[in-house]
Amino acid sequence: MLSAKSLFQEILANDESFALFCSIAASGESQGGWENARIATLVPESERGLAPKITRHGADEDKHGRIFNALMKKRGLDPVPVPPETDYTMLLEKNGIGLAHEQLGRDERLAVQDIVTYLSHSRVTEQRASEQMDLLRKHFADDPDIGRAVKQISGDEDNHLAYCHEELLRFAYAGHGRAIQRTLRECALAEIRIYRDVSLAVMANMGRILGWSKAKSAVLAAGIHAMYAYERLGGWRRMVSLEMPERRDALGGPASAAPEFA
Repeated sequence: MLSAKSLFQEILANDESFALFCSIAASGESQGGWENARIATLVPESERGLAPKITRHGADEDKHGRIFNALMKKRGLDPVPVPPETDYTMLLEKNGIGLAHEQLGRDERLAVQDIVTYLSHSRVTEQRASEQMDLLRKHFADDPDIGRAVKQISGDEDNHLAYCHEELLRFAYAGHGRAIQRTLRECALAEIRIYRDVSLAVMANMGRILGWSKAKSAVLAAGIHAMYAYERLGGWRRMVSLEMPERRDALGGPASAAPEFA
């Protein structure tokens, strides 16, 4: 019987699929680290107080990239090229979600609306990241090889999501509510489509590596399409709601160190 746990176990047990999984994850986290570092540098003067939190966000993402690379190194594996169709972060940018790398590469201050866009994009993508890591933590928190990494990254993603809620509510109270809701909706509807396409591409690559039958691949693809149908019909709304989190000032301190892997 196919389950999320058995699927991940199969991917993690094979060196080639494990290297691809970690390489895709490390690439996305590193891109997120660069983006947050640039946004922290370019934040408008009126929002300079937000810069340390954005910096912390970026430092966490960089740390996650190092963790995934360390997991590969522990098994004597090298990172592998990331197939373009599996590059979630870059596909989001190419579809106009978030702030463009071209804009972040210039030494020009961002506008407050740019920060609202950044936080709205982050609120959507951090929802996805938090849910994915919660699933891995549920099944692999006690795993001797990846358990510590999963718990570390999951906790960080929960902090990132809490930070997005709190800061977006602050901007909403300051009069940006309509812009926030419009941007959140646009981001969420684009994200669920890109996540579907990336999931299909990742599963196709894993199926090739692991020698899955056509029937097994078809079942997994059907599950991905069913998830997209649910999200398109209304599941996306969980990505756009805002509520004050229990974790207040979740990114108010320095980033925690990455765990050591022998």
